[in-house]
Amino acid sequence: MKKLAIVTTHPIQYYAPVFKLLKKRGKVNIKVFYTWGENAANKFDPGFNKKIEWDIPLLDGYPFEWLKNTAEYPGTHHFKGISNREIINDINKWQPDAILVYGWGFRSHLKTLRHFKNKIPVLFRGDSTLLDERKGAKALVKYAFLKWVYKHVDYALYVGTKSKAYFKKYGLKDSQLYFAPHAIDNERFGLDKRHDTILLKKELGINSDALILMFAGKFEEKKAPMLLLDAFLTLKEPNTHLLFVGNGSLEMQLKIKAQGSSNIHFLHFQNQSRMPIVYQACDIFCLPSKGPNETWGLAINEAMACGKAILASDKVGAAADLVKPGKNGSIFKSGDLADLTYHLNLLIQNGKNGLVKMGQHSKELIKNWNFEIQAQVIESIIKNG
Repeated sequence: MKKLAIVTTHPIQYYAPVFKLLKKRGKVNIKVFYTWGENAANKFDPGFNKKIEWDIPLLDGYPFEWLKNTAEYPGTHHFKGISNREIINDINKWQPDAILVYGWGFRSHLKTLRHFKNKIPVLFRGDSTLLDERKGAKALVKYAFLKWVYKHVDYALYVGTKSKAYFKKYGLKDSQLYFAPHAIDNERFGLDKRHDTILLKKELGINSDALILMFAGKFEEKKAPMLLLDAFLTLKEPNTHLLFVGNGSLEMQLKIKAQGSSNIHFLHFQNQSRMPIVYQACDIFCLPSKGPNETWGLAINEAMACGKAILASDKVGAAADLVKPGKNGSIFKSGDLADLTYHLNLLIQNGKNGLVKMGQHSKELIKNWNFEIQAQVIESIIKNG
């Protein structure tokens, strides 16, 4: 059985299930090398402004190794935050037949790509897009640099339409590109939580027949939650509520602006086991991001797995693939309050029954965006590469 070394920074709920599945399927022998180091298991997330420790198992069912991170200021927020002096030796001890690297924007990850190129097949996974591309001298420098980076990649796993376009711009050929969809645990999010959603609405003081619009994520400029709040405040629809779920730097500003409205509610960061309940309580999920770097927006996958209509900006990477206007939601122009308000009203006019039908379409569509396809694609490359 061929051996695949996987290099990634820390356990993530969107990646660990793929590693577990690869191990379970038994078609390739894997070992995961976590480059942030053991401290990453309970890390401080500046976006949520708190320590995050996921309440679902992320280290079960597959072999892994914590690498020693010697960075002066460890973290994934800057290039020098991941620095493993012995990473090449640590990987070579395992004698892999191929290597899969998640992201190049860290010292050790780029070092790994460069070292193993032309020695063993190098696979790469990233979700960057061209949504925030700019022109000018800096763009030319960036173009030359990224062309050089991706010369060290044999095969790239792209997550969607916008991701594929990015890889092609920076030099990768169609024969090097494999679709491995961004995915979440569709089954876990799709479990019926009806009883729990009734209790949640009671806790929030929301009528059972009310229409609920929801945002979940970090309260930060990139996500543009203030734009959604401004749009909601213009609505004249009775029995319609807005629920913000999360924390972040804009939290106080949002709460101050929402004062006086009994139809706007806030929930602190909810861990993974609670999120299916929160999603299932709403009727419309909105991700109004303006970027930069809203490369995908996996909250959309989660809301769709829960059977919800979606409203997303055109700066959200997932929108091009997952939001089908008129069928399961709408797409509005990023940063445009009038356009957001128009599309929000358009969805609300469907009523709860119409939104349920949109949600059913979402749930059906997201079935094909799953961990199994990711695993199959990786196995295929290792077998034939």
